[in-house]
Amino acid sequence: MRALEGIGRSPVARRGETGPGPTVTGIEEALGARLAILTPASVGGKREVTMQLRSDAIKQGLARAPHRSLLKADGLTDEELERPLVAVVSSQNEVIPGHIHLDKIAEAVKAGVRMAGGTPLQVNTIGVCDGIAMNHEGMRFSLTSREVIADSVECAIQGHQFDAMVLIPSCDKIVPGMLIAACRLDIPTVLVSGGPMLAGRGRHGEETDLNSLFDAAGQVTAGTMTEDEMHWLENTACPTCGSCSGMFTANSICCLAEALGIALPGNGTIPAVYSARIRLAKHAGMKVMELLEKGITARQIIDARAVRNGMALDQAFGGSTNTMLHLTAIAHAAGCPVTMDDWDKACSATPNIVRLAPAGPLHIQDLNDVGGVSVIIGELGRNGLLDLTANTCHGTVGDWVKQCPPVDGKVVRPVSDPYSPDGGLKVMRGSLAPDCGVVKKSAVDPSMYQHTGPARVFDSEESACDAIFGGKIKPGDVVVIRYEGPAGGPGMREMLTPTSAICGMGLAKSVALITDGRFSGASKGPCVGHVSPEAAAGGPIALVHEGDEIAIDIEAGTIDLLVDEDELERRRAAWEPPAPKYTTGVLSRYAKLVTSADKGAYLS
Repeated sequence: MRALEGIGRSPVARRGETGPGPTVTGIEEALGARLAILTPASVGGKREVTMQLRSDAIKQGLARAPHRSLLKADGLTDEELERPLVAVVSSQNEVIPGHIHLDKIAEAVKAGVRMAGGTPLQVNTIGVCDGIAMNHEGMRFSLTSREVIADSVECAIQGHQFDAMVLIPSCDKIVPGMLIAACRLDIPTVLVSGGPMLAGRGRHGEETDLNSLFDAAGQVTAGTMTEDEMHWLENTACPTCGSCSGMFTANSICCLAEALGIALPGNGTIPAVYSARIRLAKHAGMKVMELLEKGITARQIIDARAVRNGMALDQAFGGSTNTMLHLTAIAHAAGCPVTMDDWDKACSATPNIVRLAPAGPLHIQDLNDVGGVSVIIGELGRNGLLDLTANTCHGTVGDWVKQCPPVDGKVVRPVSDPYSPDGGLKVMRGSLAPDCGVVKKSAVDPSMYQHTGPARVFDSEESACDAIFGGKIKPGDVVVIRYEGPAGGPGMREMLTPTSAICGMGLAKSVALITDGRFSGASKGPCVGHVSPEAAAGGPIALVHEGDEIAIDIEAGTIDLLVDEDELERRRAAWEPPAPKYTTGVLSRYAKLVTSADKGAYLS
């Protein structure tokens, strides 16, 4: 038997080839000619192949007889062991609606892998539903889970020396967690999500979504909605499985996976309940086998060019502010780090041409109906706003752009007639946020682009919510929620409950909210998050007193605490860091290791 040459160095022999692959619709034909390379000439360890497989480390040679015996205990045959082993990494569970159906997606992926000559083996990881975790202790574990997911995928793949993998997430932290792992592992990889949920329908035919419920809580409190009306929404706003139907965090990052090149076209927008989603999953299984044969690995796709393209797409469709956190962390894992200055440049260079919920009334299915992310990619690419040399799992971006349909003018506007000449996500800086703050500009009413008002200061999300629902926040106020940052929270909780309460109570055009925590992708209004340095690190947000004037200028990208420097120095001298909220467990470790929000809140 041949020696295990190259194990631990390279997943395949020809990893330098990066030429374009076939289009999605031509995958079956293109792969047909390649199967002979991947199919064993015989069994029993005497095959002749042109590849060096990572999995040979667990299945080739006399010393691996115990390993083969354990794999055969799984029911694998000699023929299956001769083929490349492909990990099908799923986060299926019975809690998250975006993940409850991922067993069906996994079966389709496995079918695609088998059709292309590989042996698929499923492994699973965890997930946290941000909607269910919102506004209580559980939200501290959401962003934390991103790192746990990345670590768990890395452990499973390296521990069993898989040759390639297909990632199957859907929601929030799970997608970036898996992408971070893909960059670390650098093996042939394709991501296929479970797809978005369909929007609900209100009693008057309007589209509804999960955010309708969060807004409803404020509307009922304000007396503008009845509990019966809220109950109707409760039963209809989330009508199918899938990731919540707006351009919230989950759908934003699933769409960005297309621009990063690691997912096939349609990944971000084909609804979870469409049969096209199953076909896409089968194509993903076939596609990863093609990448394996060509030697194309994750970091040959997710590089600096891909990250810049992802940033441009994000600005064009005005995704969740969380994507700035996640893509920054993914870029770090890929070895091509970005800064808030890079995000600021992307905002200035990219017009905002799409506004889906919460920035507008339309939803992800509406974008899918006009051609999906490919329509946006085509419009940006044809106008010189993308790097066309970047690789994807299905060819170069330039090849992709040639096949992209034109804009429809309603869901996706042309670059010549944008909603805004700059992007949907804005970096904010000033004396209150020297390193950064971020705001979803596309979801802010223009009347609140500039706002100055007195600070209403809260050291936790719960105390702020009590004040909002208690009617203690007045028009003109600036709500400040601090000690909720990556380390101070710990876990950088999302603030959808207070932002939705402000909107539901009719204060979105008169009250701003600032936090060192973060916002759900469903948040809208003048909400500035990710304030860095955070309060727990002694950032200026820790020095704000009740009644201090705060000035926000979203167009200028400034956020300032209007207190003279001498007074701030006196406050700084008297400030003491808070005691750790957790001294044991995962949150204790997370608080000690996490970097600041402007760095992506990854673990150092």
